[in-house]
Amino acid sequence: MGRGDLTSGEWARLKQHLPKGGRRGGRWSSHRGVINGILFRNRTGMPWRDLPARFGKWKTVYERHRRWSVDGTWDRILAAVQADADAENQIDWSMVSVDSTSCRAHQHAAGARKKPPRVPGKRRTPQQHRPDEGLGRSRGGLTCKIHLAGEGRRRPLAFLITPGQWGDAPQLIPIMERVRVARLGGGHPRTRPDHLGGDKAYSSRRIRRYLRRRQIKHTIPEPRNQQINRERRGSKGGRPTAFDAEIYKRRNEVERTINRLKNARAVATRYDKRAYVFHGTVTIAAIRLRLQP
Repeated sequence: MGRGDLTSGEWARLKQHLPKGGRRGGRWSSHRGVINGILFRNRTGMPWRDLPARFGKWKTVYERHRRWSVDGTWDRILAAVQADADAENQIDWSMVSVDSTSCRAHQHAAGARKKPPRVPGKRRTPQQHRPDEGLGRSRGGLTCKIHLAGEGRRRPLAFLITPGQWGDAPQLIPIMERVRVARLGGGHPRTRPDHLGGDKAYSSRRIRRYLRRRQIKHTIPEPRNQQINRERRGSKGGRPTAFDAEIYKRRNEVERTINRLKNARAVATRYDKRAYVFHGTVTIAAIRLRLQP
């Protein structure tokens, strides 16, 4: 077993959720060897063509990653691993925090074809495809942004890829709508944490109304300018928002989650041209974090 490869324990938890066989007319190479190659590339950020020979043909490894990104296989595996973790009480629902992080795009991430990609064998585009490919220009050049909801044990629950110049607040509701952990014993999947934390960027009436409607307790500080505007309007400005400084200290958990996620160099710096492929890259990093004890 090489450095960074799946351990026996991680493989035992993962293999039951992998596709059973290849398409008619051929057979897939060993899932474990190919996934180890994908993890190696994720960890190092190296070009696919430079993968070590022990992982087999680089084209096989890349195509497995691309196909599982385009048809949602990686998303289904992450959902299955999260369901297993929840059944074992390995998800801390007491505090879920939201935040975002910018990822500098390498020059190789630019120049994707304008023609929309297609799901193999089907006449539709990938679910995670974006016409803008999740790339935006800022003062530092091409960037993209990962908006993340992380649980108390420093693992991602849901995330969203957007261009780098997009704001944080408009993405909170789409992120929360993606939090969906199935229950192995049956019943509705869990979609609501006990408490939600966020920084000042998420302080808006729309967000607070959404969280109250879903009966989600939250700790989000109110910026000074919003406090001044509320006080200036008097009784029409509404009541001050509740804020618990002690609970807010736990917001560092999502920042530490992002730090662990970006240990994968292919996540910290984006090399993938297509947004759905980069989404698969981030999903693999999230799966690996969930598999680790």
